[in-house]
Amino acid sequence: MTKEELLSKLKTIITPYVQNEKGLNTLTENTDFIKDLEINSANLVDVVLDVEDEFDIEIDNDSMEKMLTIKASIAVIEDKLASK
Repeated sequence: MTKEELLSKLKTIITPYVQNEKGLNTLTENTDFIKDLEINSANLVDVVLDVEDEFDIEIDNDSMEKMLTIKASIAVIEDKLASK
């Protein structure tokens, strides 16, 4: 799976939780879930659960704490997919 495919799937997952549409429209790898998209911490947990379902992976607490940006999330997803 390419980074563009991962980014597209991740964008679909986070869209329902985004409070800042402008941030979603200018989404890049450097986008921060909390600062740029205004996703609250409770919804970040929902994002992680949705990521687990979409990619059929398990994300541990250490990895979850790293998933604050698009780039970090893609790195975690790629790592988990590689170790399946």
